[in-house]
Amino acid sequence: MDNCGILPSGRFWANLLTQTLIFTSLFFAALCSCSALVFAKVFDPDRFILDNGLEVVVVSDHRAPVVTHMIWYRVGSADEPPGKSGIAHFLEHLMFKGTDKLEPGEASRIIARIGGNENAFTSHDYTAYYQTVAPKRLSMVMEIEADRMVNLKLDNANVLSERDVILEERRTRTDNSDAAKLREQVTASMYMAYPYRVPVIGWAHEIKRLGQSDAIEFYRRWYAPNNATVVIAGDVTTGHVRTLVERHYGPIARREIAKRNRLEEPPQVAPRRLTMASAQAGHPRWSRQYLAPSYNYGATEHAYALQVLTEILGGGTTSRLYRSLVVEQKIAVAAGSWYGALNIGPSTFGFYGSPSASHKVADLETAINREIADLLSDGVTEEERANAIRRLTRSAIFARDSVTAPARIIGAALSSGRKIEEIETWPERIANVTVDDILSAAQTVFRLERSVTSTLLPKKRD
Repeated sequence: MDNCGILPSGRFWANLLTQTLIFTSLFFAALCSCSALVFAKVFDPDRFILDNGLEVVVVSDHRAPVVTHMIWYRVGSADEPPGKSGIAHFLEHLMFKGTDKLEPGEASRIIARIGGNENAFTSHDYTAYYQTVAPKRLSMVMEIEADRMVNLKLDNANVLSERDVILEERRTRTDNSDAAKLREQVTASMYMAYPYRVPVIGWAHEIKRLGQSDAIEFYRRWYAPNNATVVIAGDVTTGHVRTLVERHYGPIARREIAKRNRLEEPPQVAPRRLTMASAQAGHPRWSRQYLAPSYNYGATEHAYALQVLTEILGGGTTSRLYRSLVVEQKIAVAAGSWYGALNIGPSTFGFYGSPSASHKVADLETAINREIADLLSDGVTEEERANAIRRLTRSAIFARDSVTAPARIIGAALSSGRKIEEIETWPERIANVTVDDILSAAQTVFRLERSVTSTLLPKKRD
């Protein structure tokens, strides 16, 4: 089993459900684009906090004899010390290296033996570990996670061998892919100071310097019950879960957690443009990202309107961009948009497209610029607004039918500073977005001086 994963940033509530439902198979091969939330009270969770500060959320669903246990730590790659990029993801790998009770990899073998599955992932803002098992095995899973919350055992040989694994992961996913390398360069250009500019996996030259002491220091600083949320979803009751978490997690002492030290993003005053020629590229690809607010950063009042807007502009084959550029004008073979609201820091609103064989990238860019100009001039129609909201809320109907979706959606939201009430009332909040709200949000965000435009062009092999 691949005991690791990286969650990039991207369109959150508008895609979180969709990606959640296929999460295990894709495991973030996709971008940080996540899915639509939920109808009010669709999860109807119970929440309580232990004396040591551990937050616990329970979503009971007795339709199938299965339960998902997820523990979310409120730390991600954006919290790494300067020069130590990749340490959050590195520690995620090392959490499977055993304790005084368990040998390296033994926990994974136990879970596989009982027919469960497990994995973990790191994002800019949080790190999470999950297991899906039969309800009678929930106590065993909690025992494993509580043990490694405080008793992780690392020897230098295991640390160095796992560092080689991560370097190979970076080579495979990034260094051997021109498209991935360009995405890294775009992100580094998008954020001038905010730590989202550093890749979650880390820069290779810094990963090579990470060692045992770096991992232990990061672990002791951030991994504590009062910096974590446990979400249990499935065939359980709140009373039973409370008994188990008090038994396994309750004895762990709380520790002082340092305040997150996030740099502020300075004003951006000039557009940036990157072009890369690649023998790997079979066809040209174009994209543009604008710096955008999130739920937590910047002009937060626009976050809900931007979610509706990206559904109107790029939400599938009925969207404005697809209909205009692909179907009607035949300038592009693909076109769309994305936006993520859940970041703790600033987010981005992006456009993408690939020109058709009879058109150039310049034609595609001109056409998208025209669509943006029309939007800024005329806004959207009431019919477009209503249809987009209907599509977003309809997609949420399936959230509770997934084994893992409730735990993933709730855990990601809470770990990013949201509250249960905000999750449960998302449909009402999104339904209150007006056409004027959408136009105001677009006029605030779509400013060329706060953008990065990138092009990946095919080139002939030597």
